[in-house]
Amino acid sequence: MSRPGKQRADVGKAKNSRATFAKLIRYSKRHMWAVLVALIAAACGAALQIIGPDFIRNLTDEITKGLGGGAIDMGAVWNFAIILVCFYSAALFLNLFEGMIMTNVTQRIAKRMRTDVSGKINRLPFGHFQKTSYGDVLSRVTNDTDTVGQSLNQSIGTLVMSFTMFVGAIIMMFITNWAMAVTAIVASLLGFVIMAVIVTLSQKFFKAQQETLGDLNGQIEETYTGHNVVRVYNAQGKAKQKFEETNHKLYQSGWRAQFFSGLMFPLMMFVGNIGYVAVCVVGALLALNGTISFGVIVAFMIYVRLFNQPLGEFAQGLANLQRTAAAGERIFEFLGEPELEDESQKPATLQNIKGAVDFKNVRFGYEENTVVIKDFTAHIKPGQKVAIVGPTGAGKTTIVNLLMRFHEVDSGEILIDGVSTNRVTRENVHEQFCMVLQDTWVFEGTIRDNVIYSMPNITDEQVIDACKAVGLHHFIMTLPNGYDTVLDDKASLSEGEKQLLTIARAIIKNAPLLILDEATSSVDTRTERKVQAAMDKLMHGRTSFVIAHRLSTIKNADTILVMRDGDIIESGKHKQLLEQRGFYADLYNSQFEVV
Repeated sequence: MSRPGKQRADVGKAKNSRATFAKLIRYSKRHMWAVLVALIAAACGAALQIIGPDFIRNLTDEITKGLGGGAIDMGAVWNFAIILVCFYSAALFLNLFEGMIMTNVTQRIAKRMRTDVSGKINRLPFGHFQKTSYGDVLSRVTNDTDTVGQSLNQSIGTLVMSFTMFVGAIIMMFITNWAMAVTAIVASLLGFVIMAVIVTLSQKFFKAQQETLGDLNGQIEETYTGHNVVRVYNAQGKAKQKFEETNHKLYQSGWRAQFFSGLMFPLMMFVGNIGYVAVCVVGALLALNGTISFGVIVAFMIYVRLFNQPLGEFAQGLANLQRTAAAGERIFEFLGEPELEDESQKPATLQNIKGAVDFKNVRFGYEENTVVIKDFTAHIKPGQKVAIVGPTGAGKTTIVNLLMRFHEVDSGEILIDGVSTNRVTRENVHEQFCMVLQDTWVFEGTIRDNVIYSMPNITDEQVIDACKAVGLHHFIMTLPNGYDTVLDDKASLSEGEKQLLTIARAIIKNAPLLILDEATSSVDTRTERKVQAAMDKLMHGRTSFVIAHRLSTIKNADTILVMRDGDIIESGKHKQLLEQRGFYADLYNSQFEVV
């Protein structure tokens, strides 16, 4: 007796599969006419194959006449042979035509899915990627979309062809001889039962396989991105164990899914062989009574194959559709994630800004019940260099993310030149900033491309001047191809050199507002002085926000905002804050204590 909980789970999975297929049909509606033409071609090809055995029966009977001592009508034999060649040639052409169309359509659907998932990534809130691993997103872009394309290509045409052949074989068998038709069908009933059981069992394993594959990709991305840390902490064993556990889960779900789907074909072959035996026995009895000719037995042998073979192909097609449902559910789940608000109708724009920034009673939390920024209020004048300092977790980087609108404030507002950033588009806000983060980012391409990155109409002289300003030009000229050196596995940069390159990128953008989040954290002291001098020139006349743990680098800031627990607890210049002997003074002095 089945459990109610299991029954509800099975019903839920069936509903999810139906809902996924409904979404997939709506998603693919632009290709429906092409799919319909392909399915008609597949059905016609199957129909031509079904008609063939009837002519083989007549051909066999003509040959049998000669074996019995009579004359063989070679004209009739040639006519039947030519008709059969034409039928089977037309069936081959129609099947090739169907395969060509379905391959084209399914690959277009997969291509569109990859494009939509890639576009969706740019429309998702910044916080989504703090809850989802990059590996899982990559799995949806690659594995899941490929699975949908391949499974659809292998299943839809097969299902239609199998169904047409199955129904047509039944009809032709009853037309030829009802007694042998009943014998073949009864002998094959076991195939229906097996197919239903296997389909039910394999669905949950296909879904588990796709989900575990996403988890495995996430672990690989995480481990190999931080492989240096893994090695330093001798955590290879732990990382390997975690990988092996997930890999074993993938093996278990994949093995079971493939095992059950792989059972279908050999079992259908077994059922088909039983059908052959039954048809031969009954056919022999009927032939002895003179009820049927030998040609009918031959035709029925072919009909049994055309009747049983579609069962296995139909079951295999259903298994492929289950893979499609599992992968499609993950894709549509991702495409259904809440997006950033459409801001195309926002009237305000930031143009020719001077750089005044106001935080008014800003409150924010990453989670609903967790407040990171409590009541942040600050006024920054145009051109000021503002340093934001405080202990780890005080909310320094969060303030910058809110300023850039990577996150939306829960209450309060942030204004640039008196215009609330909520009244303008995010892209317009981003245009006003150049940014150098603690974590450097370079892509595979030339050094010149990395410096220019997305900036139009930049001359070589500007690139060289920016690299000279950060002290990177001499190093670049020592490389074999200079600024045309491609950054890849063969020509990589150190972390400090990457940091200098990202600073040069910020100089090239030349935006009115500047954000430096631990911008000199990866360079040595000597290089830091050069970079600091270059950054002082860059910050001149611009409103700059500097996040730094090394307080010695922000002595010349116009204003220092000291944060703790999401609030500003002190503000002023470096000397003023030291004279107050408060929290900032303690932070500053602690960096020079000798233990």
